[in-house]
Amino acid sequence: MTRSPSMAALASTPDIDVMKRVNRQFVTGVTVVTAMDEETPKGLAVNAFSSISLDPPTVMVCVQRTSHTHDCLYRADHLAINILSTDQLDVVGTFASKAADKFKELDWESGPFGSPLIARSSVQMEVQIRERLQASTHTIFICRVVHAAVAERHPMVYSAGKFFDGGALTSLG
Repeated sequence: MTRSPSMAALASTPDIDVMKRVNRQFVTGVTVVTAMDEETPKGLAVNAFSSISLDPPTVMVCVQRTSHTHDCLYRADHLAINILSTDQLDVVGTFASKAADKFKELDWESGPFGSPLIARSSVQMEVQIRERLQASTHTIFICRVVHAAVAERHPMVYSAGKFFDGGALTSLG
């Protein structure tokens, strides 16, 4: 009796170019995650953000461990998640860069727990870090939302290497 190979035996890890193409097909929001490093605000653009639960309000963000901001976030008790609006292309450009002082020209204020909340954002959340999980090259921060504000601004979304107006999407039903 001849047996066919198992699915596990046939499976192989897709190469990095295939995975880049896979990820480019996924539409995601655009966030900037911020925290205080003693007296200095730090932050980076993050697209790996998701809601986990509404009750209690729990979210997660994933940050690459080689990021210059990672260690600041890892040490923090609280951080902010700013969901960028359509009029913040300047902000996403700054926070996707390796600029030394990303807050130099930025309008921001401290949240109730001290995390930097960026003006003009569609949503500002301040969260308490509850868990830090290591997953390959990233740390997954599991966080309880302790403050949230929603503005009347359309969110920016990202797909296939481009930014779009999240308020102008065509409904399918």
